[in-house]
Amino acid sequence: MNLNHWYEKGMTPDTYIESMEKNKQNLLHIYDHFTPPADTKFFQKLAEMNIRVIVLTEDWCGDAMLNIPILIRIAEQANIPVKMLLRDDNLELMDQYLTNGKARSIPIFIFIDETGNEVAKWGPRSKAIQQYLDDARDNLPPKEADDYEEKSKEMYLFMTKSFRDNKDIWQDVYTSLKHKLEQV
Repeated sequence: MNLNHWYEKGMTPDTYIESMEKNKQNLLHIYDHFTPPADTKFFQKLAEMNIRVIVLTEDWCGDAMLNIPILIRIAEQANIPVKMLLRDDNLELMDQYLTNGKARSIPIFIFIDETGNEVAKWGPRSKAIQQYLDDARDNLPPKEADDYEEKSKEMYLFMTKSFRDNKDIWQDVYTSLKHKLEQV
């Protein structure tokens, strides 16, 4: 599938961030405080690959709040152009990247070559973050319980704070992205 059309349709990260209403401050906090490791060989290899990235995202998504600033920092180091597409406005593309064949989970990072062919896909989260989320959900009461909504909100507030402040989580996302891109 040629993805150049979708790439051209996307907005720059700056335009996307300026349009954000829900998670802008947390995303910018991560961006301002995350410094990629001095992986000179890795960044040089990425730069030589001449790839670009399409990001499927939405402002309300906590995983996007966490993962996008780390991707942007990698892209800056390797001079990789990034374009953002809102998931809900681009369901035709999103539905080609469903998680487990059924969920419109985001963000999805689609890495493409100069001819518009996909060379890698990453998202919506690293394996360690997925396990963290699964464990947290396992500790929630049953959905029928009176306190389910309250406990669910508490869990997501705690996760958002963890994503925003826990530099080990940031490093895990970086390592996961690096591992995926080293396979290209």
